[in-house]
Amino acid sequence: MKFSSNSFADGQKIPKEFAFAIIDAVHHVSLGNNLNPHFTWSDVPEGVRSFALICVDPDAPGAGDDVNQESRNVPASLPRVDFFHWVLVDLPAGLREIVAGEFSCEVTPRGKAGPSAPHGARRGINDFTHWFDNDNDMRGDYFGYDGPCPPWNDELVHRYVFTLYALDIGRLPLEGRFNGPAVLAAIQGHILAQASLYGTYTLNPKLA
Repeated sequence: MKFSSNSFADGQKIPKEFAFAIIDAVHHVSLGNNLNPHFTWSDVPEGVRSFALICVDPDAPGAGDDVNQESRNVPASLPRVDFFHWVLVDLPAGLREIVAGEFSCEVTPRGKAGPSAPHGARRGINDFTHWFDNDNDMRGDYFGYDGPCPPWNDELVHRYVFTLYALDIGRLPLEGRFNGPAVLAAIQGHILAQASLYGTYTLNPKLA
């Protein structure tokens, strides 16, 4: 299965219009346009009944003590964990393209509604849901896509891995509020093919 984007090339920088946050010379960061990127795919295997799309940042800091703290840095050597940015399931078998901005076109404080999504698909919650747990202005369920927002003092440029899964099941057996790990567990035994590409992003001016 071939999987590509005209929003960014595999392994290259993700343009700022697809990010949750952008570099701000005064305040470190400000909110970005938060558009979902464009994707297209082909050479789909026989028997596909739906697709799932997951975006994960495998470079999120494993500890938050130094994150976005003045006069401190998040060392590149710090252990890293997965942070899910997009959880999308039940994309129809006949679909071959996602248009830029089709699923997200701005930052939505307290999160976009869900789980219903365009094309009859469903979106799960991403990890901004727990990231903003203690923020009274931003707390909520963040369904669907929210783009890159790595710590502005991180010494590591983050990768954002987008993976499309071709499935032999039309609707995943998940209901209500589900997340990335739940989807990855539910698709086991149903994957006919998968393909990935990744882009990079940083909010650290020294690395940009």
